[in-house]
Amino acid sequence: MSEISTIYKISLIAFALFLGVSGSGCPVLECWFVQEKPGSRGGFSVPMSQEKSLMFIRTDLYNQETISDLHPPADISPSRIYYVIDPAGTFCSSSLNPPKGSVNKPKCEINPFMPHASMVRWTAALTDSAQSPIYLQADWFSVAVQGLDKQLTLSSIMRAPSTSKELDVILSISSKTPVVRSRLGEPVLLDCGFWVDPSSPVHGSGFSVEWRYQFRGEGRLIIAYDGKNDRFAKTTETGADIDITALYETGNASLILEEAQVRHSGTYICTVYLPHLLAQVTVDLEIVEPPSLSIYPSPLPFLVPGQVIVAQCEASGFAPHTLELGWEFTGADGKSQSLGQGGVTGHRQASDGTFSQSTRLELDSAKLGLGRGGEITCVAKHEGGTRRASATLNVIGVNAPSIEDSMAMVAVALVLYGVIKILSWTFSSADSSETELNEKKQK
Repeated sequence: MSEISTIYKISLIAFALFLGVSGSGCPVLECWFVQEKPGSRGGFSVPMSQEKSLMFIRTDLYNQETISDLHPPADISPSRIYYVIDPAGTFCSSSLNPPKGSVNKPKCEINPFMPHASMVRWTAALTDSAQSPIYLQADWFSVAVQGLDKQLTLSSIMRAPSTSKELDVILSISSKTPVVRSRLGEPVLLDCGFWVDPSSPVHGSGFSVEWRYQFRGEGRLIIAYDGKNDRFAKTTETGADIDITALYETGNASLILEEAQVRHSGTYICTVYLPHLLAQVTVDLEIVEPPSLSIYPSPLPFLVPGQVIVAQCEASGFAPHTLELGWEFTGADGKSQSLGQGGVTGHRQASDGTFSQSTRLELDSAKLGLGRGGEITCVAKHEGGTRRASATLNVIGVNAPSIEDSMAMVAVALVLYGVIKILSWTFSSADSSETELNEKKQK
């Protein structure tokens, strides 16, 4: 029994050592270090330089032995090798750690960061003094990362003592849903969470959270919360909220939209303010609603060869406006053919922001090869899915009979022939009997 216990303990120690060597799954991130070129004076087109850089990431402290075991590539300058300590483990997401040898890698950018007092009205109270704390006298960097397949977007503010390459994550903000798609009328959750280093002097000195909407140059404030004074800023937005309890307990700053509307499509910016620091991530929301289809007139009138009737298909209530309309015909023999797009109208927008569009098709049995009729189908291809609407088309008075009609006519002819033969035989027998009777009377 003691041997089993000893083996069990050795296994646990070996497993723990393996986890320590593997770095707990934290990645080595290849990044671009981007900054203004020396001597540039600013302006609209500031010349920028970019250099390859590398970030080794751990959740605990580095030591000289640990650093010496790391072997950075020779093509990266030693001044651009960073050793990041991320106690929250936000950088240790699987979406930032692709399989070895994978071509697809996360996108990462590092920029110099200058701490400064917040200038936003509802966060100005976070900074009690105009003087910068001694804590800010260090090298600061902002890091923006996008995970594989857009599974994660992350922004962090890091601090390093001057001339040191060991960076501490001070503020980290992330979203697990960089792209969200929703149907109309559904509740929407835009994920955003943040973490502040508990050992940092900025921890516990107040924070603010802001959600802002941006779309095609138009922006508006959705919601803003001042955590230091426990109050919301006044906005004109309705149906938007954040969970205050979760905000304080877990740093969950997610935006909740009660009911998705077309006007909600666009980019949302989640920003977290600390005294002298801020970080933000963006979330794209797409409202995708497939169309409803109707064919008019309903039912379709009978079609006589030489006559032309017009069918119309109305697609309504869809968003976004990109839509492909077309017609198909399935004959009585089960064969299908495309009838083209028909005459497609322009888009019309309803008061709720959704779009409608229609197409007209002239039904001519001779030109379109409709035979004796079948099923007319309107097809709408949209981001939200393909929709179909069908109607029965009957063609009457067709000159050439179908095979089924020909067989039926042959069967009717055979039946008539049989009836005629029976009647002929019956009348012949009756005439013959009457003639014999008359002959007997004359005798």
